[in-house]
Amino acid sequence: MELVDILSRDCIIAGAKVASKRQLLQTFADKVSEWGQLDAATVFETLMNREKLGSTGLGNGIAIPHGKIKGLEQVIALFARLDEPIEFDAVDDQPVDIVIVLLAPEGSGADHLKALACVARLLRTETLIEQLRQTRDRKQLYEILTTPVENSEAA
Repeated sequence: MELVDILSRDCIIAGAKVASKRQLLQTFADKVSEWGQLDAATVFETLMNREKLGSTGLGNGIAIPHGKIKGLEQVIALFARLDEPIEFDAVDDQPVDIVIVLLAPEGSGADHLKALACVARLLRTETLIEQLRQTRDRKQLYEILTTPVENSEAA
């Protein structure tokens, strides 16, 4: 599984202006509800409940909030590049400015784990993170995120 398989251009939020984790997760929930498949309240509640189990802030300014939702047909990803970093209770106590949300169907154990592994692998690439932080253009962010890592490291 690659990010291009689960992330569409419509799922990119460039220069998000939010002041808190709660506001950020609500922004993602509202974005998903625009497609008509899922209710914003359900998405928000799912993401908040996952955060209560432990922060999805990985460190280095990166977070991967995720959850499983009944009625979702396939794994989807959303990305936000925040204008200003926000407190996220990350493992390194640093604020977060790069966020990828993963939502998976309720019974999708393997696909959910594959998506998490794909995103975690991608976000370990320092040059890619630098590129994401240097642009606010949605199209460029999408291209950076969906270009295979091997190619972006060779460039």
